[in-house]
Amino acid sequence: MSGKNSKAEVVWHKGTCSANDRAESKRQNPACIWMTGLSASGKSTLANALEAYLHQAGFHTYLLDGDNVRHGLNRDLGMSDEDRTENIRRVSEVARLMADAGLIVITAFISPFCKDRNDARALFPEGEFYEVFVDTPLSVCESRDPKGMYKKAREGKIAQFTGIDSPYEAPSAAEVRIATENQTVEQCVEELAKVLMPKLKR
Repeated sequence: MSGKNSKAEVVWHKGTCSANDRAESKRQNPACIWMTGLSASGKSTLANALEAYLHQAGFHTYLLDGDNVRHGLNRDLGMSDEDRTENIRRVSEVARLMADAGLIVITAFISPFCKDRNDARALFPEGEFYEVFVDTPLSVCESRDPKGMYKKAREGKIAQFTGIDSPYEAPSAAEVRIATENQTVEQCVEELAKVLMPKLKR
């Protein structure tokens, strides 16, 4: 029987190569580095700089960026709370598969809801998920506003914009908190690398 509510009968196919085999071949510990914060907090900039830093150090990485993912995998989703949750669910599953392949995955998503981030964490083995709170005050994010999104939200041209008329639930126990307001990108990356690199090396 087919239909929207029918569930496929599937079982997990176990491959010959294990996650440990794939990680060992790359000589690194796989991980998901999950950057969360307000729009214009600096997530994408930091994620990109961190990936370049790790790549230069010989790590195998991949960056999943919020805007880029919405051009393809999640282009059918809007900005309602339900669609935002589905956006993060899909990204979490992709990140999990990439980590299973032995990669260090860096994500840059507002991911405003604690439950969604906790659900993402639950997909990974203990010690493989690192939440990074890019902690930038709303006033600073608004002053940057590189895409003009805050201005449009204040004018009522964009609804359900995080930090304006939709909530952002800040992490209470992130592995790393980065305050970008008074630090350069280079200083932030150095701070991140100091915490993360010892855990990523095998």
